[in-house]
Amino acid sequence: MKSDFDPLLPEDFDGPYEVYSDLRAKCPVAHSSAWGGFWAFTKHKDVAEAAAESETYITSKQNVVPKVAFTGRRPPLHLDPPEHTPYRRALAPLLTERRIKRYEPVIRKICGDLLDPLVKRGHADICVDFSSRMPIMVFANWMNLPADRIEELEKVGRRYNIAVQSNDDAVTKETSLELYAMARRLVAERAENPLSPDEDATSALLAVRVDGEPLPHEMIVGTIRQVLVVGIIAPTVMIGSIAVHLSRDRSLQDKLRNNLSLVPAATDEFLRLYTPYRGFARTATKDVTVRGRTIPAGEPIALMYASANRDDEVFEDASTFKLGRPNMKESLAFGRGPHSCLGASLGRLELVIALEELLARTRGFKLAGKITPTRFPEIGALMVPLEFE
Repeated sequence: MKSDFDPLLPEDFDGPYEVYSDLRAKCPVAHSSAWGGFWAFTKHKDVAEAAAESETYITSKQNVVPKVAFTGRRPPLHLDPPEHTPYRRALAPLLTERRIKRYEPVIRKICGDLLDPLVKRGHADICVDFSSRMPIMVFANWMNLPADRIEELEKVGRRYNIAVQSNDDAVTKETSLELYAMARRLVAERAENPLSPDEDATSALLAVRVDGEPLPHEMIVGTIRQVLVVGIIAPTVMIGSIAVHLSRDRSLQDKLRNNLSLVPAATDEFLRLYTPYRGFARTATKDVTVRGRTIPAGEPIALMYASANRDDEVFEDASTFKLGRPNMKESLAFGRGPHSCLGASLGRLELVIALEELLARTRGFKLAGKITPTRFPEIGALMVPLEFE
């Protein structure tokens, strides 16, 4: 089948948004022959409906485009309802907005400790030096890892992070296996010496019973492996994209710096405008016809969240940053339906605090070199050199 677009073409930071705008207008249900072939939903309505309809559009066959899972299945993302439900139910109480608030001082200290030497130096790559490190350290604290294990996770997690975003399959596989080894070790330790399920994700999973039986051991390991990295890549890319935007719009940068109370609302709009994922996948369980195009059962479909969130039919002047949009609830930045992001509250808090701390510690910042964009399945900035005032 002829390709409607080629995601393997070289991109710059802004290029993909122009491609998706064109597809939304002319070919909203598009096909590409890349990576063995896949379909792409680019309109908000189609993405939202497919994300919510888990019986027709499943995630258990392929959960991302391109397919990057080299090893075992990792709940809850790799399972469909109801199989995924016990895993989400175990983790959800540890990720509520109220529960996550307790990590604010920890996140603020991590951000300050990382940013202070960079600002003092006068320049940094905000992704390489800051945003690829901060979320790993936050997640390690949330996972109750000891200090030496936090350092280990930061080292391996950063390598995995960069490898995935750079499409380096060899290093992605190598580091993924290292993360599995870390997860297996953690599960073994918690099985022997459990913490309170109300305080620890691994212990919560080990305590689950379905029809009187514990969850399968390897599935618990897979879940912890997923949890170790699920909240690492998106904040890295998002902070880079926010830094690019604010470097280009000094008036907005100064407005937020002078009134940090605006940062939470600005973060929501940045999440809409620079949604960091564009290739989360579903597979249709039957032939489906969408906007006149029939997609055969069994073929992967990329739900293009980054495109959907710039759909002018939903968001007025959607490619423009507008503080305080009245319909922000329509944003798909954290997905929708049974696979919506469990860690949304933690991810949003990390971004808000990171932006507050960056603005508070600088009089200004600007781009100091070339922006290196990431590729599928993420969208945004992989490297952003900044100069600080």
